[in-house]
Amino acid sequence: MNVIAGKRLKLWSGSGKTEIFLAAVLLVLFVVFGTLSPVFLTTFNLMNLLRQTAIVGVVTIGMVFVIISSGIDLSVGSVVGFSGVITATALVAGVPIPLAILAAVSLSALVGLVNGVLIYDGKVPPFIATLGTMAVLRAVIMLITGAQMISGLPREFLVIAQASLFGIPILAVVWIALTVVAFLVIRTTVFGRSIFAYGSNKEAARLSGINVRHTLYGVYMYSAVMCAIAGVLLTARLSSATPTAGSGFELDAIAAAVVGGASLSGGEGSILGAFLGALMMSTLRQGGTLIGLNSFIMEIIIGSLIVVAVLLDQVRKRRGGQTR
Repeated sequence: MNVIAGKRLKLWSGSGKTEIFLAAVLLVLFVVFGTLSPVFLTTFNLMNLLRQTAIVGVVTIGMVFVIISSGIDLSVGSVVGFSGVITATALVAGVPIPLAILAAVSLSALVGLVNGVLIYDGKVPPFIATLGTMAVLRAVIMLITGAQMISGLPREFLVIAQASLFGIPILAVVWIALTVVAFLVIRTTVFGRSIFAYGSNKEAARLSGINVRHTLYGVYMYSAVMCAIAGVLLTARLSSATPTAGSGFELDAIAAAVVGGASLSGGEGSILGAFLGALMMSTLRQGGTLIGLNSFIMEIIIGSLIVVAVLLDQVRKRRGGQTR
């Protein structure tokens, strides 16, 4: 267990460098886009950037937990859409807002539990298990909605996406608050330490007395709950629930987590890094749009960033192995 703990402490020292680097890159991007576009640094645009990033940012929090555990969750986008549809359906039926949100979060957590059971008890690889869940949920969404948008949501619910707190959009406030909570969970709880231990060495974690089953269940349920909250926020922002909501979020979340320092081989990851990674991805997309950069070129740049981040991680691991 001491070896695992030592690796975890080393992780936080290393990931600090990643976070500083990402913060520096973000500063450069803000200067470049602010110079090339007179609109980019306006208050309206910056608040809009926070609103756009917040939803994917919340999903990324859950994805970081999964990746640290050496897993992957391809169902996050579908869970976002599922949560939005459950929330909207309940609200249109006259269910009070708190109960509608609770129903969406609870059912989504159940989806996360199913993922955990498939992976731990069923020994299904995370990629296959969550890919199957993704497909099933999309079909369920289509059945519930009849492939139609659900609108007519109460004004009190839509305020979630429109209101601000001290000038900061509520969407961003929720994202920041959840980031702080996740950071504390990772750094100060037994569950957080267990995730790192499990992702670093499954057998060593089991032999050290960690409840591997509960840890894995918790990881995928945590991810699903984050997606459920993101689905509620997205529904409020769009003023409706659409069958395709959340599509592609899995790729954005994985990209933000990896760029933020998470290792796909498990055992390493940073909540703050994921926060900055999500913000950097959104900044690139929005800044590129404002300066008229071709969207296909922008996707090439973002895809290249992901590949470079993974390559650097592999190089670092090989060097670390040689050093030992």
